[in-house]
Amino acid sequence: MDAGIEKECSALGGLFQLIMNDMKVTNVETLARFNHFCFCCRTTILVTGAFLDAFQKVADMATGTREIGTALTRMCMRHRSIESKLKLFTTALSESLISPLEQKMEEWKKVASQLDKDHAKEYKKARADIKKKSSDTIKLQKKVKKGKNMSSF
Repeated sequence: MDAGIEKECSALGGLFQLIMNDMKVTNVETLARFNHFCFCCRTTILVTGAFLDAFQKVADMATGTREIGTALTRMCMRHRSIESKLKLFTTALSESLISPLEQKMEEWKKVASQLDKDHAKEYKKARADIKKKSSDTIKLQKKVKKGKNMSSF
């Protein structure tokens, strides 16, 4: 087989294998990172809640002073709103993205594995076809050269 064709076949086969490996690894890594992100968000929510509880106590003690108590209470309420939005975001992320990905993980692995097997079969077949056609072409080229050499006599 021609060295150039051999090189191209190997490059394409290698590229496919690289993509398949990325598919197998990336999905697991992505899911792990999403889970870690959700864990960090939940931790942030817990810590923020504890902080805002303490902050609310300070605001309640300062209620006797007109402006400071009111301002602290307003600030605490705004931060509680941010906390609730973070809770909603974390819940949505967990239920809408992470759970479906976890459920599809086995299917993803099976499909990737099947794609890999199918590609290996097709790659071997295509490579054999190319090899055969290349050798046939070389034989025909030799016949043509031999015919030209014979006709010149």
